[in-house]
Amino acid sequence: MIETKPIDGKAFAAGLRARLADEVAAFRTETGVAPGLAVVLVGEDPASQVYVRNKAAQTLEAGMVSFEHRLPAETPEAELLALVERLNRDPAVNGILVQLPLPAQIDTTRVLAAIDPVKDVDGFHVVNAGRLAVGLDALVPCTPLGCIMLLKHTLGSLAGLKAVVVGRSNIVGKPAAQLLLKEDCTVTIAHSRTRDLAGECRTADILVAAVGRPRMVRGDWIKPGASVIDVGINRIPAEGGKTRLVGDVAYDEAQGIAAHITPVPGGVGPMTIACLLQNTLTAARRQRIPV
Repeated sequence: MIETKPIDGKAFAAGLRARLADEVAAFRTETGVAPGLAVVLVGEDPASQVYVRNKAAQTLEAGMVSFEHRLPAETPEAELLALVERLNRDPAVNGILVQLPLPAQIDTTRVLAAIDPVKDVDGFHVVNAGRLAVGLDALVPCTPLGCIMLLKHTLGSLAGLKAVVVGRSNIVGKPAAQLLLKEDCTVTIAHSRTRDLAGECRTADILVAAVGRPRMVRGDWIKPGASVIDVGINRIPAEGGKTRLVGDVAYDEAQGIAAHITPVPGGVGPMTIACLLQNTLTAARRQRIPV
């Protein structure tokens, strides 16, 4: 039986944030200013509120400036677009993040397209997506960037490995596949319409699960010795009327089969904000000295 080792994203993210704090201090010494991150929250979604609060706290801990804009749920789209335009013009703001999901009256695509690509620290603008697709430097979505960092830290070179990404979203699946291609992996994107999805997964040296369905990937879908990156964060009922978090992979079933796996919580999740801070520093440097 294989000894399955958890990939400790929480510890890696803490180390990354510490390194970023040193780099931010050096940037401030060199330029006289601190990188600034603006986060926009529309509405009062409880999960989004917690996430935004954590982003602000970690931004300040890294020595950056945090700008928070909280708007009521009934905010018109035009008002949000006007705010984005003001942030685009503000030289103190190096990164802009509009927290998703947005209320129904607001066109998410239009809002994301309005963000200046050089300040698009979420990496969702079509310019950044296109640059990533053709192999140019780009601001990359934070969660898939964190996945690749964890894989390289765990495995070293990824060149030549077979990777299967389950999920084709613009937020995780597609950019994760592009980043794996950049690391010289052979990549398959699988999804709900894939024929013999389990069989495809069994071919993977690297299996990335990003579908948002609790424990969909079973233990017998995993190739012995594979490295598994579980992006899913799903809340399910637990004893005593409580809830708990599980991933897209049946974690217990993966034990003894996978060589490495990210737990949920404590795997990919902590990497997202750390990579957001890295993108903000990258954006600040590029705005200072354009590439």
